[in-house]
Amino acid sequence: MDASSGEIEGVVLVRPTGHGDDRGRFAETYRREWFPGAREMVQGNRSDKVAGSLVGLHYHLRQADYWYAVRGTIRVVLHDLREGSPTAGRTMAFDMGGGEGGGEGGGEGDELGVYIPPGVGHGFAALTDATVSYLVDQYYNPADELGVAWDDPDIAADWGVRDPVLSTRDQRNPRRADLPPIRPVGA
Repeated sequence: MDASSGEIEGVVLVRPTGHGDDRGRFAETYRREWFPGAREMVQGNRSDKVAGSLVGLHYHLRQADYWYAVRGTIRVVLHDLREGSPTAGRTMAFDMGGGEGGGEGGGEGDELGVYIPPGVGHGFAALTDATVSYLVDQYYNPADELGVAWDDPDIAADWGVRDPVLSTRDQRNPRRADLPPIRPVGA
């Protein structure tokens, strides 16, 4: 496993080492030790999306996420909403999946996981039909399910899709300028 910090403070990108033979492939997709100082993950979730779907941008004040694309290819967009963060206002985008670990062709080295701390806006667009497995360090709490407009020009995200399929919730998220100061709790 190769871990590196992303462009946003506290975001960690990992490249799990995969192993293959005539039977198929194996990769450890998550290890607690990859994220020193992070809380224990307590809930696992799965999201299946059709190509062209867009999820986000969501954020939490209390919850961190760890994502891994099990099948297909997604474009991940992250935006640092945290007041006082050294990378506040920074946006990053990258593709996950598409390799053998991601499910749809490709080769070694294409596998990627991402740890997203509280206060960092996060979303993804399904560039192909895709399945994302994600772990969270807090149990589901509707009061901590917050969002910001996916198409906010102040965030200027490149989602890699045209005319995305969005949930009603994601169509109604406010612009970044309309959010109160973002201060994560207990992160």
